[in-house]
Amino acid sequence: MKRFFRAVARHGARAVAFGQQRAVYFGELWRRSLQVRVVVSTLALSSAVVFVLGMVLQNQITNRLLETKEEAAVAATRDAVVVAQRELTGVNYAVDDVRPRLTQALNKLTSSSPNTDTASSSAGTFEPVLASKPPISADDEAMITAGPYADVPESLKHFVENRRLAVQIHTVDRPSGRTTFLIVGAPFGSGQEPMQLYMLYPMTAEQSTIGVVQSTLLVGGLVLLLLLAGIANLVTRQVVRPVRSAAQAAERFAGGELDERMVVVGEDDVARLAQSYNEMAESIQRQISQLEEFGTLQRRFTSDVSHELRTPLTTVRMAADVLHASREQFPPGLARSTELLVDELDRFESLLGDLLEISRLDAGVEELVAEYIDVRPIAVRAAQAVATIARNAGSEIILDLPEDEAAAEVDSRRIERIVRNLLANAVDHGDGHPVRLRMAVDGKALAVTVRDYGVGLRTGEADLVFNRFWRADPSRNRHTGGTGLGLAISLEDARLHSGGLDAWGEPGKGACFRLTLPRRQGVEYTGNPLPLPPPDADVPSADVEPREGDAVRVTVATAATEPEPAEQELEPPAPVWEEAR
Repeated sequence: MKRFFRAVARHGARAVAFGQQRAVYFGELWRRSLQVRVVVSTLALSSAVVFVLGMVLQNQITNRLLETKEEAAVAATRDAVVVAQRELTGVNYAVDDVRPRLTQALNKLTSSSPNTDTASSSAGTFEPVLASKPPISADDEAMITAGPYADVPESLKHFVENRRLAVQIHTVDRPSGRTTFLIVGAPFGSGQEPMQLYMLYPMTAEQSTIGVVQSTLLVGGLVLLLLLAGIANLVTRQVVRPVRSAAQAAERFAGGELDERMVVVGEDDVARLAQSYNEMAESIQRQISQLEEFGTLQRRFTSDVSHELRTPLTTVRMAADVLHASREQFPPGLARSTELLVDELDRFESLLGDLLEISRLDAGVEELVAEYIDVRPIAVRAAQAVATIARNAGSEIILDLPEDEAAAEVDSRRIERIVRNLLANAVDHGDGHPVRLRMAVDGKALAVTVRDYGVGLRTGEADLVFNRFWRADPSRNRHTGGTGLGLAISLEDARLHSGGLDAWGEPGKGACFRLTLPRRQGVEYTGNPLPLPPPDADVPSADVEPREGDAVRVTVATAATEPEPAEQELEPPAPVWEEAR
């Protein structure tokens, strides 16, 4: 028994699962197919209309058949009353035997065929019943009858006994089966000799007619629904097919096949749609071609100008270095100008380098030279590169690196450039607060966040920080002397690794940039090892202070506590990621 119930439960679960799959499939088909929606909606509305129409027609036909049957039955009963009254005239309850007289009159009714006229003949066959109640009797046991008197319902008898003609439909159980009759009861005779005539008209023919009508309406309704479904499908297909063709052409056009066009057939609305689409596609193709030519010329111009500027820049650099080396012999004002000249030449060289890099990225000629290495030393080198400007800005860079190896398939030069740009940007906007770099890995991704506690970002600026030459506050003093292209190049480098670069910030709470990279090229990642916004997103900038033992510190605290020359590079303990946290 337990095995039986387990089998039933198993098959029930399979049936439920199959039903759920079918429901999901139909739901998806309903959402995606206009043709299915139109056909199903047409079938549903048509079914309702056909059902209502069928019920109305069936009721009308049934009522009409019953009315015709009742009129004919009443007319035939009146004729039969005349015959019965003629046969039973002069019955003497005291002398005559009434039952033989009733039987004789009953035989006369069945043999004389009173249904000779048109109205009576339409009533069909019948079974007559005669009943008479002697004046001295007060109960039904004394009722003298001829014919199937027991088949007459009591409610009809009551009306007839009160000298009223009555009609009733009644179903009788007989040995041959259940039979439905239209029974007409009519009183006749004098008040001293009351008699009753009941005519039982079988409804077999009418029931057969109603069954044929129902079958005809059902079959006709189904055929009509199928025809309507086919018509709706055909009409909808004529409209949907051009729309699908236009959608496919648009998808191919969006995929890069700019020569894709629709076939124009006829002069109807669909043809005008195809013609308008073709005109739009030609216009877009022409504009895209113009933009591609303009972009190519712009990239070539940027590259050519950058290359051409290197020669005079080299000459100016040589002259500036000579002046800078002899600045101690110049007056103070001239010496200061020489230092400013060298600083601006450094920034100019960085700008040219970034312009060349961004032009190569735009041209798509950059290739990823990736190898599977530990990323932690890259973060340390990037922190060392910005240690000097961090010390001058009064900020401290704190590295929070994993204790275990954090390996990924990356281009170390590009990743170091990304981290260096993020650290320099955080120092520049950190207002002297600590800058924290965190790194974490999981099975498929590696993430690096650079968190500062400076001015932060206003609403909507997180999507603008990666634009070229964009600055949140142009009047703000910069510490790094950046070119304005660092974050834009970092974003392109991250995309070249099939990764991402995100930003978060709030006014007064600082900003956080997150770099996410796949650990293996070609393997997509879904989650992220580090959250954004960061866990300390609600901490105000004024409440942030560096804590001893919080993480590995690469730079010496600040310029106030460690006044070293700006040119001196700080070497971290080796290895940095093995220090106690």
